[in-house]
Amino acid sequence: MQFCDECGSMMKKVDGVMVCSSCGYEAEQEGGVEEFISTTEQTGDELIETSEDANFEGKPTAKDVTCDDCGNGKAWYTIKQTGSADEPPTRFFKCTECGNRWREYN
Repeated sequence: MQFCDECGSMMKKVDGVMVCSSCGYEAEQEGGVEEFISTTEQTGDELIETSEDANFEGKPTAKDVTCDDCGNGKAWYTIKQTGSADEPPTRFFKCTECGNRWREYN
């Protein structure tokens, strides 16, 4: 990962040159090519189910939550580690009644 010398934002590689995604500053790539790893897609284990059609059904249910939209007290949930390893995981909920989605940070 390379950061912009001008504004500190993360840079991305465009046509062989590192370009700042915020201010447009261009620089040569630091380090060798082998030091940079590019990924084109994530595997299913890394994805967080946030789309409207994500299948939460069949996941565990939580009864200690209340949906802000309809007041239902039951929701499906999944847990993902979205921060660093020393931080608690994030719980993603989907109401069993209206389908409203929200997240809870512990």
